[in-house]
Amino acid sequence: MRAPGVEADLGVPLLDVRGIKVHLRVADRLVRAVDGVDFRVDTAEFVGVVGESGSGKSTLVRAISRLMPHVRVDELSGHLRFEGRDILGLSDRELRALRRSRGFSMIFQDPLGHLNPTHRVGRQVAEALSPDSSGQPERARVLRLLDEVGFADPGRVARRFPHELSGGMRQRVMIAIALASDPKLLFADEPTTALDATVQLQVLQTLYRLHKERNMAVVIITHDLGVVAELCDRVYVMQTGKVVESASTLDLFERPQHPYSARLVELSSHRLDFRGGEQ
Repeated sequence: MRAPGVEADLGVPLLDVRGIKVHLRVADRLVRAVDGVDFRVDTAEFVGVVGESGSGKSTLVRAISRLMPHVRVDELSGHLRFEGRDILGLSDRELRALRRSRGFSMIFQDPLGHLNPTHRVGRQVAEALSPDSSGQPERARVLRLLDEVGFADPGRVARRFPHELSGGMRQRVMIAIALASDPKLLFADEPTTALDATVQLQVLQTLYRLHKERNMAVVIITHDLGVVAELCDRVYVMQTGKVVESASTLDLFERPQHPYSARLVELSSHRLDFRGGEQ
């Protein structure tokens, strides 16, 4: 087995991260939130990043997507390429262009905090649409996206404000917004936080279906190995800012190599049937 965090040479990946460091300054203290991580995602792959709170998993994905929260970044360095293109070297304008069209996008764990409370849902989805040369009307594209994420009445939802929707519906709106740019890679940061078990299952089934239908790579951030077991092709286990194990999902569950991974596997007591189709 390869050493933790070391990837085999399998050709040019969709996302290639090597030695990334994200050091934050909190008051007078230096926090090594991510400390020399290697990470890759291949085309149409479903990858999990798992670890307990404070392991650095969300910071890793936010650094990759260049969507860091309002914190003081002391160091952001490493090798970071998307389709062979250096992401760290892009300007803000170039990053926006990449996110707007066939690049990568992100679903956040707090949809209400990321949706504009004063704008109707349809307008917010429309604002995220990628450039389109097909001539299809904007409204038709918005309704198609809302239908794609599982809304039975897209037109009705498009007219609603975020506060008029349930938590699960708001998360589906966030997924629609993330899909509006037709991304090749979708990051999902704890996408079912604060949802009840039934709604969690529905949202995760939707993500898995879209991954298959769109041939889209997905990286899901979670503390729940039950989610990883059902969704992911490969998994990275993070602890205190480092990847302590990188393996296929099957190998991780059958032969965990690191004590921390073994403990997480032992604590994972449930498997959910995400792949059996929408319920």
